[in-house]
Amino acid sequence: MNAAAAALGGLALFALLSARPADPPPKQTLKKPAAKTFSAKSTKAAPPKSAKPAAKSARTVAAKSARTVAAKSARTVAAKSARTVAVKSARPPANNTMQASGSRTVKTSRKAPSRRYWVPPPSVEVRKAAFQQVSGSMDAYPETFENAAALVPFFERLYRIKEESPAIHVLHYGDSHTASDDLPHALRQAFQERFGNGGPGFAMPGSPFRGYRRFDLRSWNSRRWTTEGTPLRAGDGLHGLGGVSLTARREGESVSLTVEGDHAELLFLRQPGGGSFDIYLNGEHQGTVDTDGETGPASLELPTGRGPMLYLFRTRSNAPVRLLGSIVQNRAGITWETLGINGAQVSQILDWDPRLLATHVAKRDPAMIVLAYGTNEATSPHWSDADYLSKLRKVVGIFRTLAPAATILLVGPPDCRVRSPGALAAVIEAQRQVAAEFGCAFWDWRSRMGGPGSIRNWVYSGMAQYDHVHLTPAGYQLTGRTLYRDLMGQYERFLRVRTETASVNTRQGN
Repeated sequence: MNAAAAALGGLALFALLSARPADPPPKQTLKKPAAKTFSAKSTKAAPPKSAKPAAKSARTVAAKSARTVAAKSARTVAAKSARTVAVKSARPPANNTMQASGSRTVKTSRKAPSRRYWVPPPSVEVRKAAFQQVSGSMDAYPETFENAAALVPFFERLYRIKEESPAIHVLHYGDSHTASDDLPHALRQAFQERFGNGGPGFAMPGSPFRGYRRFDLRSWNSRRWTTEGTPLRAGDGLHGLGGVSLTARREGESVSLTVEGDHAELLFLRQPGGGSFDIYLNGEHQGTVDTDGETGPASLELPTGRGPMLYLFRTRSNAPVRLLGSIVQNRAGITWETLGINGAQVSQILDWDPRLLATHVAKRDPAMIVLAYGTNEATSPHWSDADYLSKLRKVVGIFRTLAPAATILLVGPPDCRVRSPGALAAVIEAQRQVAAEFGCAFWDWRSRMGGPGSIRNWVYSGMAQYDHVHLTPAGYQLTGRTLYRDLMGQYERFLRVRTETASVNTRQGN
């Protein structure tokens, strides 16, 4: 617009100068056609021949300048709009999806999309190189277990699995890495394929919190149930084996459970003033259970049959009804039971009612107990090395007392981005120390995935989320398959030693 104004100003100045009387032209014979240029009645001097072309030239320049400015402005606006559209297109949608490189969805605000974890996706070359690094680390066969001899009781139970023998059970405790069931399910599938499908085993009631799931069991609850046992709502500790319970204080609240197995139970809490609930099987009323009584664990055996059976448990009054979980299993095989809680730390187990926990652990008679904690401790601003070491010793001591014949496997946290770079290493070292003290096996997840800083390759390869803490489903499944392979590597050694020992004993007996 400035160029156009300048051009118009020059044109006006040129017009003023052209208005002065012109010098008489030299005498010459004008051709007839030239006479048509002037009016016969005009008394003013004719403007120079160059005046009209000059005016046209000025107007042309002004128009071109205006068009140039307009075009530049339009291009600028278009470029900005294009960049805005590109950025908005690249950002995760407002409702809940950022699915880049197979990552899990990252929840964002509808009004203010989160920019905390979002980064531009890596190039194909970077992704390929990162995936090769991840695969190379997980495909290696290093000595990943410390104190591998502690796995022998679990391996002995595996060795003795037969069609007529009872199923064996693994209790897998942990935080959100465990609660999503991606990692435990990979282990469950692999073990059940080789040693037999023992069924789901123990499961938390309904859908107690967002992020908990079981791929091998269907259960849901209505909205008016209260979840207790999470870091945000600890409750009174009367939660049982999984550390989480559902409580209803309204009539008509329900929990469903699809049963497919040889044996099924519903676990609940008997308490003074407890309410009652109706039982429905495939829509037909089967009876009523009263939970009133002295505080303590209670269970109800559920009839099973061929094919899936849908149970519904519905409260009858506003008196409290508390459900602690369910057991669905087959007579033989192995169960791998997911007991993870989002945001949990290992010290949370110290808040659980010891009598209730002891009853349920004895009911399950686990062949192995997995304790997979550490991420939330390392990322906590209140973490203390000495305090963590003390609480971890207490928790391991509790399970050692409750299940003296079981293998206890400590699984270290994966590599992640933390506030204090040394906190994660300190947590891992504390776990290593406690495992040695209590005769537990230890699996260093961080080292197995590539060591400190390896989370970047997992993010670039699509195996970890952009928060640099959680893995994607593919990453958890890869970790589960790797842990299974490492366990089976130790199991094959166990079989060789066992066979050799049996052979020696046979020769000595002869």
